[in-house]
Amino acid sequence: MSLPLYQVDAFTRTPFRGNPAAVCLLTGPADAAWMQNVAREMNLSETAFVYPTGESFSLRWFTPAVEVDLCGHATLATAHVLWETGRLAPDATALFDTLSGRLMASKQGRLIEMDFPAVEAHPEPAPDVLIKALGVKALQVARNRLDYLVEVADEAIVRALKPDLDAIAHVPVRGVIVTSLATATEYDFVSRFFAPASGVPEDPVTGSAHACLGPYWGARLAKNDLVGYQASARGGIVHVRVAGERVVLAGEAVTVMRGELITAGE
Repeated sequence: MSLPLYQVDAFTRTPFRGNPAAVCLLTGPADAAWMQNVAREMNLSETAFVYPTGESFSLRWFTPAVEVDLCGHATLATAHVLWETGRLAPDATALFDTLSGRLMASKQGRLIEMDFPAVEAHPEPAPDVLIKALGVKALQVARNRLDYLVEVADEAIVRALKPDLDAIAHVPVRGVIVTSLATATEYDFVSRFFAPASGVPEDPVTGSAHACLGPYWGARLAKNDLVGYQASARGGIVHVRVAGERVVLAGEAVTVMRGELITAGE
């Protein structure tokens, strides 16, 4: 038995930009240890595993090291594959049951919109090891249920960051978001995301981080519709709309690889 396996670049329209995710199309539930082995083999920041469950789809995400509760770019990639392969009608809404509850994705022209829970960050002093590891002066530090968020003075600082990833790996959170206002007028804010403890030294474009960045910058800028640029080496654009306790994240996607997973036994 073999399983269809795709690699999709998310939050970009250009191949080899944005954030690559693997999408494995299952026929039913799979063993977690097997899924973890597949994710380790793919060696991307996330591999998504999806199968139909009536009107919705079960969706789980794994880094090369751990299963994660929430992942934006691999959700976008999964929805893109379901529409591209005809497993979901072009005008249908993708409904995903996940560890973070029900998520939805829909097509809006060239963009794929995803309805996520807002992830609020609250001010909290950062551990000394974190600020030392980043090597920057923090204007604001906050924490949500997943990550630390560190605001710095300008985009140049965000882009120039060379953090001590070994030290960050010992901070007891999923990852660390570093952000500032954008210099370019086409974006509202920029960010980078580091999650070495989760097996992802730097994530190219992080949808779930924007579920926090949207409310954070929306409150600061007094606007609900924002555009973020994640300034990793690959780079990617995330459109964000803050809607109360929900956040709509939107971006494009492009398939760069199609294949078969031939070691499909659990």
